Amino acid sequence: MHGQCYRRSNGQPYTRKQYIKGKPQSKIAKFNSGDATGDYDYCVQLLINEKVQIRHMAIEATRLAANKRVEKVTGETGYSSNLRIYPHVLLRENKMIAAAGADRLQEGMRRAFGKATSLAARVKRGQCIMEIRVKKEHLEAAKKALKGACVKLPGTPTIKVISLKN
Repeated sequence: MHGQCYRRSNGQPYTRKQYIKGKPQSKIAKFNSGDATGDYDYCVQLLINEKVQIRHMAIEATRLAANKRVEKVTGETGYSSNLRIYPHVLLRENKMIAAAGADRLQEGMRRAFGKATSLAARVKRGQCIMEIRVKKEHLEAAKKALKGACVKLPGTPTIKVISLKN
């Protein structure tokens, strides 16, 4: 199963997990990290520029890459990061046997519901995926961290800086 096969969201999302016996667990470990109670000057947001589906493994890889880079500069209490999306959509795959001589074992499109293999979040154009709150002296480190985390996502993300203090 390749992530590029599920990048475009076509059709209605399937989110009814109670009907599926072997549903996959979300790979996202934490949605909030750092010190949420701190007094921060800036909020750096990671926005997506197109309508796309992001698999839960890509979301977790993005979170880890950004948090590791910011934590190196600011320490554990010098920032606050939040993931703003949740993977609700179940991705299914109808596996076909691709070995030689396996023609008689395949059933083709008959009963092609597929097994649940992964989870994804459907993201709209301009939606915020992740945000990091930092003090003024760590603003460049936060921008650099989100720039490095952009590589893990499908599509073309942008970074937006919002001042929290006027």
